[in-house]
Amino acid sequence: MNPLLFPLEPLYPVSGVLALSIALIAAYWLLRIGREARRRFVPTVAWWTLPGLGMLLAAAILDIPALFGVGAAVLLLAEFWPGAYRRTADRPPFAWPAVGVVIGGALLLSVLRAEPQPLPLVLALLLVLAGGAGLLASALYPRPVPAAPGFLARWNTPVVPEWPELNVTLSERGAHLKNVSRGKLLLAGWSPAGVNAWYRVRGEDGQVVSELRAGQEALLPVSAWDSGIRVWYGAAEAPRVFRADWTPAARAAERVLN
Repeated sequence: MNPLLFPLEPLYPVSGVLALSIALIAAYWLLRIGREARRRFVPTVAWWTLPGLGMLLAAAILDIPALFGVGAAVLLLAEFWPGAYRRTADRPPFAWPAVGVVIGGALLLSVLRAEPQPLPLVLALLLVLAGGAGLLASALYPRPVPAAPGFLARWNTPVVPEWPELNVTLSERGAHLKNVSRGKLLLAGWSPAGVNAWYRVRGEDGQVVSELRAGQEALLPVSAWDSGIRVWYGAAEAPRVFRADWTPAARAAERVLN
């Protein structure tokens, strides 16, 4: 007898070739789930892979050849259906796949410890596979990128934080803006004090800077007649503003010290 065709167990009349084929299909499906998750796609019709695999196993266990054909057709639909995966802006949930893995693992252990029954074993394997696919999609889905506040931050009633998160020092080149907080700050724009303007924040090399890491600096090209700056930053839904004022360098001789 061909060693690849012998039944795996007397109670599980699944040939070695069929078991290997199903394992390869499941592995390919998991790889596809992970690849699509990196592109921000989640399975929809692709979930039909699970009942398709279940039908292939049940066809061998129950000796119903027609069920094998139905399972193969379902697998083809799950793979080639135009809407098998859809793009989403939300990270796939983590909770229900974890529950599926736990329930499937518990059922699998109970089936293996008791007298083996083929159909409960198939159900347990499918639960573990479904939960594993969900966890894989949730883990590989890209982290959401916080949206920069943009120009609307100026009109969204920005708040002044209780403790300064930015600091400014003046030099001949302009105003050096430094992030003195412990984290990264998203930058929307800035304007000189008392001027109805809107400029993008730029780095020392002149490139637009959309965020400042802790300790990082940006250069604001203020003139000798500017008396301060206003910098809008933070999350788009809750913008903050940094205000700094000084005597313009061109009027330094007019400064009066008390």
